[in-house]
Amino acid sequence: MPEPNEKRLVLVDGSSFLYRAFHALPPLNNSRGEPTGAVLGVANMLRKLIGEYETCHIAVVFDAPGKTFRDDLFEHYKAHRPPMPDELRAQIQPLHDIIRALGLPLLIEPGVEADDVIGTLTMKAVEQGYSVVISTGDKDMAQLVNDRVILENTMFDTRLDVEGVKTKFGVPPERIVDYLALVGDTSDNIPGIPKVGPKTAAKWLTQYGSLDAIVAHADEIGGKVGEHLRAHLDQIPLSRQLATIKCDVELSIGPDDLKRAEPDHATLREILVRLEFNSWLRQMDGANTVEKPAAAAPQGVTKGNYQTILSEDELERWLKKLEAADYFAFDTETTNLDYSRAEIVGLSFAVEPGEAVYVPVAHDYPGAPAQLSRDYVLEKLRPLLEDPKRPKIGQNLKYDANVLANHGVSLTGIRHDTMLESYVLNSTATRHDMDSLAELYLNHRTIHYEDVTGKGAKQIPFQQVSIESATEYAAEDADITLRLHHHLWPKLEAEASLKTLYESIEIPLLPVLSRMECTGVLVDAVKLAQHSRELEKRMLEIEQEACKAAGCQFNLGSPKQIQTILYDKLNLPVVKKTPTGQPSTDESVLQELAESFELPRLILDYRSVAKLKSTYTDKLAEQINPRTGRVHTSYHQAVAATGRLSSSDPNLQNIPVRTEEGRRIRQAFIAPPGRKILAADYSQIELRIMAHISGDASLRAAFHDNTDVHRFTAAEVFGVPQAQVTPDQRRSAKAINFGLIYGMSAFGLGKQLGIPTSVAQRYIDLYFARYPDVKGYMERTRDMAREKGYVETLFGRRLYIPEINSRNAQRRQYAERTAINAPMQGTAADIIKRAMIAVDAWIQESRAPVCMIMQVHDELVFEVAEDYVDEAAREIGNRMCRAAQLAVPLVVDVGIGSNWDEAH
Repeated sequence: MPEPNEKRLVLVDGSSFLYRAFHALPPLNNSRGEPTGAVLGVANMLRKLIGEYETCHIAVVFDAPGKTFRDDLFEHYKAHRPPMPDELRAQIQPLHDIIRALGLPLLIEPGVEADDVIGTLTMKAVEQGYSVVISTGDKDMAQLVNDRVILENTMFDTRLDVEGVKTKFGVPPERIVDYLALVGDTSDNIPGIPKVGPKTAAKWLTQYGSLDAIVAHADEIGGKVGEHLRAHLDQIPLSRQLATIKCDVELSIGPDDLKRAEPDHATLREILVRLEFNSWLRQMDGANTVEKPAAAAPQGVTKGNYQTILSEDELERWLKKLEAADYFAFDTETTNLDYSRAEIVGLSFAVEPGEAVYVPVAHDYPGAPAQLSRDYVLEKLRPLLEDPKRPKIGQNLKYDANVLANHGVSLTGIRHDTMLESYVLNSTATRHDMDSLAELYLNHRTIHYEDVTGKGAKQIPFQQVSIESATEYAAEDADITLRLHHHLWPKLEAEASLKTLYESIEIPLLPVLSRMECTGVLVDAVKLAQHSRELEKRMLEIEQEACKAAGCQFNLGSPKQIQTILYDKLNLPVVKKTPTGQPSTDESVLQELAESFELPRLILDYRSVAKLKSTYTDKLAEQINPRTGRVHTSYHQAVAATGRLSSSDPNLQNIPVRTEEGRRIRQAFIAPPGRKILAADYSQIELRIMAHISGDASLRAAFHDNTDVHRFTAAEVFGVPQAQVTPDQRRSAKAINFGLIYGMSAFGLGKQLGIPTSVAQRYIDLYFARYPDVKGYMERTRDMAREKGYVETLFGRRLYIPEINSRNAQRRQYAERTAINAPMQGTAADIIKRAMIAVDAWIQESRAPVCMIMQVHDELVFEVAEDYVDEAAREIGNRMCRAAQLAVPLVVDVGIGSNWDEAH
């Protein structure tokens, strides 16, 4: 904060922040489909600035539409930038309206950029005795920094003074223009000197003192980089001119004129209502504000209602408070983000918004105060944590449950999880971590983990964080979790179908997933190592074949060398270019080229094998937990928009099932002695859901008669008896069945089947003629998505389609395809979750010798005692078949084996 009598000017680079907010923040739309995310992001930054610099002069500066003097200097200036997206352009005016309503001066000067207006005002302000804060994310502004001017990136809470510029760029502010002229600027298309990067530029400027001196001594600079410098000396003056911020723009106003006016609350309210910024509206009414807590000192002294518990008496008082509460929020701080290896460092609790406590139990650093022992605290808390009648609230409570299990505490009574509340309410509105939720729903920037632990190589483990900082961070977690629940739960309660989905599927599933994760899966490290050696041998064979096809040796892991071989040496057609104009070597391009050329196919084969080796055969063995001897994945409930579970560390969802290499990896997932692996897989579940949802009589008849649905479709489409359907016709019908579920076009189907688009369109027309209600379903679904902005599963899960009314045709068509598929994929996800809950309940109640160990797409995998496999197969299959009542039968295929591949 500035001193009371200090003259300070704050200049905000509005254009810079608008672009950065648009690309960095999750997309957000109001109920009319209007994009609002960038507006909200920039507005929140401006509100933060206003709060910090309330008494200062301030202005927000934007680029004017149209060309500037730099375009006249250099016709390619910023020429490579793509056109402004419609979704971004639509947010400019609403943001300008908010800025004016907030009473902030808004400056737009034709013919120059915002940088030049900011530069001119900065120089005038310094001359008139002001200190200046430039709020920007643009590195070019570093040239304006001096002992009275600093840069502040409000998006990332970073500041640059003179020393900061030297540290960041390796040169002082007065040499930034020289630096930019050497390295160029890809965002503005300033040429620079080829091959001269930041380190070389800083080294030269330190050695020679200035760009002019570098030019004067150009003949002394050796190597290729010296050759590049000498070859491009003629473009240095232009690069320097383009990089220089113009500080003498003729302006009709000066720093003294840039005073914030009284906000126009009526207009602001009208704008916020239209944009549906409801949290901000409530704050205007004085509700749901979140003040940043003051740091809590040790020895149990309370500041800002956040308290550190360091004595038994203090813990007893809080235990009574927790016991008396209707519910409480809690969180754990740990030694590791991997739940299977994590130990508790401290616990935090909250019973009322704004009041929270942190109980440190394992902080270890010089001068750390004495703390209650972890065992003592957990034993005191055990009756509360293990009581199913004591409702608990948390954010991602599955992690906390798993960590408590490491210490022998079985968490029960999980009533609410704010991550799941947000996810069920709107899976695509934001990421569902606490920091993102607090920003979106409470307009509050939380203390981030890195704020107290540091970043990168300097990051310290949480047990070394000071208890004062840990209290501020951890107690806020519990407090914000409680506030988020108070905000989100009424929204869910108001939507009966969403409330039911949350209470009957997502919350009951949480302990099921926790048990699966803690159980883990047994893998054969010896078999993995053997497979890894074989994959390495196969990679070498492919490499030799590829080099032979290329006619020379090259590195198959180098995109640059691949680009040179494919396009310069072999002259293959350029299918797509990178943003920098180079021929692309990404996977989709190679797949297209592989249809006609051998080398791209070999490169794809190499990449596939290399990925299996690095991701699975090498890494899985390293992920075996030494304590349990098993691999423990993490299942994520709040990632996939459709409701499907995903997994990570390791990702079990992406192990190939159709390739020999993928099956070999599955062979390493084994049962321990005396047990078997049982895999239960839903058969064609999405097609069955389509038959149910669409109501198509022919499709339903196929499933009721237990007919091969792909053969049935082939007979219908091609007009032949089922007995005469050829393998190619069945393959085509299968592509149509599944392709149309995913909204595939005639072009896409034709490409998949290797037939002309016109023929593919004829197949689709025949399909819809035989299954008219399927087409009707698709049309109804698209209409519903356009009208409501979302579609629904059979169980009421809402799947929001933010771009269904986009003016961009490509995005709109993708959204339409998503709208068609999402109800089926989401319903399939709901069904398998219901099956998991039902099967787990049977296991827990009957104490059957069965463990659920994996969920992969439409498949559940179990470990079962050898003498119980028949009964387990019957019980599991029956419960999975009864997980939903559809108009067609649900069919489950059950397999048993010594490893996952045998059972699949």
